[in-house]
Amino acid sequence: MSDDAPATEDGVERGAADDRSGTHGADPADDATATGETDADDTGSVPADVRKYERFKKMDGAEYERVNSFLRDRTYVTAREWAIARLCVDFRTETGVEMTKIGENLPRLVPFMTDTYTPQAVNQARSSFEDKVQKAGATFLYGAMSGFFTAEELDELMYEVTEVAKFLLEVEGVDLSVAEELDAEDRVSEAMREVRESSAELRDDLD
Repeated sequence: MSDDAPATEDGVERGAADDRSGTHGADPADDATATGETDADDTGSVPADVRKYERFKKMDGAEYERVNSFLRDRTYVTAREWAIARLCVDFRTETGVEMTKIGENLPRLVPFMTDTYTPQAVNQARSSFEDKVQKAGATFLYGAMSGFFTAEELDELMYEVTEVAKFLLEVEGVDLSVAEELDAEDRVSEAMREVRESSAELRDDLD
């Protein structure tokens, strides 16, 4: 996946080892075992909300390794963690996340996922996603608060990471208008200005 090409273009074939294991890659967080079943043609018992799910339809034809490579170049998460974290939000009920439904229907819900997963594997992927977001957040905030970046460098950094985040949202089917994009960028910039000002005051107090 190139910087300016969507994940749906020119996918590369996944390795045979990934197809056998169902773990999709060498990331340590991907050690949970998938069931390995791929009975996507049996639609008689597919729940209605699964049949209607279209979150990742823009990625029809995409291959896992190509999506994973794009994400690993720009984020800390794998394609597996990204997809399952999104599904855990969309299939959350008042009593919890429908992990069994997600795992059993994973190939139907996400085009680049080819194996079904156990509830344990789904839960591990979600937990890994949450851990990585927390660590990435701490790393970013430390960099922003430490004074390592100038105001201009931090603005540029925020622009770049916001563009990646917006692209992922668009891939998931979120249509952002120009006005919404500009408003989001303004709010992020304002928040970062407050972070810079507060952190500068804190550093001055500690000196």
